[in-house]
Amino acid sequence: MKKSLVTVVLLSAGALAISAQADMEGKLDAKTEFEKHCAVCHPGGGNTINQAKPLKKAALNKNGIKSWKDIVAKIRNPGPGMTKFGKKEMPDKEAKVIAEYVLKTFK
Repeated sequence: MKKSLVTVVLLSAGALAISAQADMEGKLDAKTEFEKHCAVCHPGGGNTINQAKPLKKAALNKNGIKSWKDIVAKIRNPGPGMTKFGKKEMPDKEAKVIAEYVLKTFK
């Protein structure tokens, strides 16, 4: 069991190091960032908390979300049931990458 725990810790540390290195180089993988922060509640662009508000373009438009800036605003100040991501948890650059990914991916 100790060996398994050590393996998990080392793999996690490696993943964090890769993510930190990518961020230091100014490169963020949009899909990875989405999966890290959003996919638990929005798998495949859906919404496990409020099914009436998926990330599909028509639903976003219906709810007044038309640009990446609107999505970032929702990330920063969401409605009931959604985790709030401040700039400390999700810097602006990361939030923008995720927002643009949502607009491009879930049509």
